[in-house]
Amino acid sequence: MEGLLDHMLRDVLTRVGGIDRCVSEFIRITDMLLPRRVFTRIVPELLEGGRTPAGVPVRAQLLGSDPVCMAENAARLAELNPAGIDLNFGCPAKCVNRHRGGAVLLDEPELIAEIVGAVRRAIPADMPLSAKMRLGFMDQSRTLECALAMAESGAQELVIHARTKADGYKPPAFWDRIAPVREALAPSVGVVANGEIWTVEDARRCLKESGCDALMLGRGMVANPGLALAVRDAAGGQGLDWQALQPLMLQFWRQVQAHVQPKHQAGRLKQWLHYLRRQYPEAGEAYQRVRTLNAPAELERAYFAMTA
Repeated sequence: MEGLLDHMLRDVLTRVGGIDRCVSEFIRITDMLLPRRVFTRIVPELLEGGRTPAGVPVRAQLLGSDPVCMAENAARLAELNPAGIDLNFGCPAKCVNRHRGGAVLLDEPELIAEIVGAVRRAIPADMPLSAKMRLGFMDQSRTLECALAMAESGAQELVIHARTKADGYKPPAFWDRIAPVREALAPSVGVVANGEIWTVEDARRCLKESGCDALMLGRGMVANPGLALAVRDAAGGQGLDWQALQPLMLQFWRQVQAHVQPKHQAGRLKQWLHYLRRQYPEAGEAYQRVRTLNAPAELERAYFAMTA
């Protein structure tokens, strides 16, 4: 979710409710020990007890392939007291995979075990360590092998995106392929299902097919900020209506103005509106109204004056 679900959107979405915890955008680890300011820039919640303003804990995510460097950076990150540390073995981006990060490592379970083990030894024993993976890189032949490598090396929880890197984000997600992993790891290691969960019905089907009792929401939560609340609602409510969402959008916009360079501010609001079109017809209308506007003041007048 790099470039989309950052600390500003985490703040707004966790204010809606229904979310137990968040995971940050990945922090890229290459060949150096990062200064603390890099961690706090990407995860400013570290300066607030590792929680969003709504009180939701945030695990900081690391991505890299060098076990020693990952461990050294994890140790420094742990000094900032995050709510936990997460390791990314799921990113499908070509630029990340080309530099031996993310999902490409799913072809190297031995290296995955080294990374997870090194990080586990480098951080406090009571600090939660989780990992995010896909079903595989180009195929699903090593799904269980990779999951076991993570679990046996010290990861206490796995989030599994139910597609391979080759599948990208194309529907469908193969939720049923998560079930064998959950069965193999239960009850000592928790397994969380992820991928293509846009609606309450998607969530229910995912839980049933995967056998999991927990979900991670990504793009579906961006498109429907009330989705987590609706999933928790036994009656299957649909969360926020358009008018109830507007104060949160204004709050998001104010944060964008405070933290993003002016030339990129309009793009951030339009990016969110693009996702919201999936759930709200009004977002489609608003997107068409502002899509050619790039000056922040002009966009603010065109959007917020019309929705007030």
